[in-house]
Formats: sequence, structure tokens, C-alpha cells
Amino acid sequence: MSDNFPEPRHEEPAGNGLTRRTFLGMILAAGGTLLAGGSTKILAATSASTSPSTSSTWRLGGDLLVHRLGFGAMRLTGEGIWGWPADRNNALKVLRRAVELGVNLIDTADAYGPEVDELLIAEALYPYPKGLVIATKGGTTRPGPGQWVPNGRPQYLKGCVDKSLKRLRLERIELYQLHRIDPKVSLEESLGALKEMEGAGKIRHVGLSEVTPEEIARARKVLPIVSVQNQYNINNRKWERTLVYCEKEGLGFMPWSPIGGSRGLREREPLEAAARDNHATVAQLALAWLLHRSPVMLPIPGTSSVAHLEENVAAATISLTSAEWQKIDALANQA
Repeated sequence: MSDNFPEPRHEEPAGNGLTRRTFLGMILAAGGTLLAGGSTKILAATSASTSPSTSSTWRLGGDLLVHRLGFGAMRLTGEGIWGWPADRNNALKVLRRAVELGVNLIDTADAYGPEVDELLIAEALYPYPKGLVIATKGGTTRPGPGQWVPNGRPQYLKGCVDKSLKRLRLERIELYQLHRIDPKVSLEESLGALKEMEGAGKIRHVGLSEVTPEEIARARKVLPIVSVQNQYNINNRKWERTLVYCEKEGLGFMPWSPIGGSRGLREREPLEAAARDNHATVAQLALAWLLHRSPVMLPIPGTSSVAHLEENVAAATISLTSAEWQKIDALANQA
């Protein structure tokens, strides 16, 4: 998950008659098999609906196999994404439950806390299970609560990588993302530093955040880019051009604020009605829509609640027809 600071420049199937509580119980009984490929039997037993021919997994950089519904860890920190959480044990439980449910892509950043989020991930999950991809970010400083200031200076970024490695107890970061482009430093200079770290074996792949297609193209002249993390959800499609570019070029698209952030989507009555019709929550429907929208979409919903985490993961099981998705899309545009 990314943060909402100023820019520097699937659910229960339709028609199955199940209540949300009953279906969630089935999911939790299945545990980690949900995202790990074991949801097929659940869907086959509860729905005859068809779903788009998109895989439930994606290969970042061609070699990191991840389940498309990940977890954004930002909200595990203290209020305002500052300091330690009020209930540290709960934060650890959320992280462990995410992995139990089959999530193997966790997004964080050195600015979350700052530093706290990475430390929580290591405390909860180290030694890490095989196949877990921890994606972190650097290039944004936190002078104080509510303050986000880009810093893309090469030496600073190289220091960020080393410090994240230490906090996460890793020898190599599988996906390292430039948190924001610093308007005071050329993109080429910033990425040149990350290229050095990649060459030193400290980074496996590099991603970007809040960027245009033109900026991605510039970045790819410096080093390979495997993912983009821009704000995007069913009601906010400002970065549609970037998503289309990622689809064309085979880059993973990690939408932050996938269900509207702290404001959420619950007040949108047309979507609420559609969610009720499908025995789901609005948040689940919004996540399922993202997974349907594009095969390169890798949503990273965040929460500090185990119950909400479990509901979010359940969104990966929604199976609707193309006509039903078109109706939901139209409802979102009306609202």
C-alpha cells in the first residue's frame, strides 16, 4: 500500500444463496489454500457462473510468482502512519494471518512508521516462508507526522536500500520501488543508484510509484522496470493511461488505495446494492472488480484488522459473468 500525500510535480459468487457469514466460514476452513490454488473446489461447489480467463497469479519480472491479491502493510503502524501501533501483537497477528491465507506479496516502505512497518514484518514472519515476496520502497522522508518529502538523491537511496535490508533481515530485496520521483533530482540519477544496488545483488527487481507512461519509458532506458504502484480503484481511474501501458508492456500494476483508502466506498449506494445482490461487501466487490479489470492488476489492500483481512482475501473467489461485471462498472460510473 502506498500513502496519500501530495504529488511532487473476488467475494461470494452471484446467485448461490449463501450468506456472507457462511461463505466466509467455508473460506477460513480452507485456510491458505484459498490463494494458493485450492479455491477451485469451493467455487465449483457454490457457483456455475463464469469468470474471465485471467490467472490468479502473476510473474513479477518473469520469475517471481505471486498471487494477484496481495497485502499492503502500511496501516499496521501508528495513527497517521507514524510510530508503533497501539496493539503491536495485533499487527503481528494480521501479518501472520495474511500468510496463512496464502498471500505471498506484502507491500511496505521505509517511510511507514517510519521504519516501523519493515521491523514489524521481520518480527512477525522471519524466517520467511519460501516464495514470500516483500516489496518495499524508498525515496520519501518523514520529517514528522503527516509529512512526506521526496528525496531521490543517489547516496540517500543507496543508504535506504542497505537500511531496509537490515530491518527486514534480508540479503536481497525482491522488489524495490522508488516511492516518488524527486522533482529536485533527475529520474535517471535516482534510478542509477538503484541500478548500482541491483548490480551489487542487493535488489532483484525495481518498480516505480505514481508515474506516467512517459516516465516509465524514461526509467526503462536506465534499467528494467517490472511494476508500477499508482492510486487506482473502481471510483478513481486517474491513472488509466498508466494501467493500459502496463498491460501493453507486461508490467505488474499494484493499485494502492484499491478500495478508496480511509474514506472507503461504502457511501456509494449503487455499489452497495450490487454488493448485497452478490452477498458481498462493497470492499470485496471493489477488489474483485480490480482483479477482473486486468490480468496485470495486483491489488494490495491494507488493514489492521484480522476480520477485514479475511474478508478482503475472500474477494479473490468472486466469479461473475462479463455482463454482470459490465453492470457493476456502469453503476460505479453513475455514482
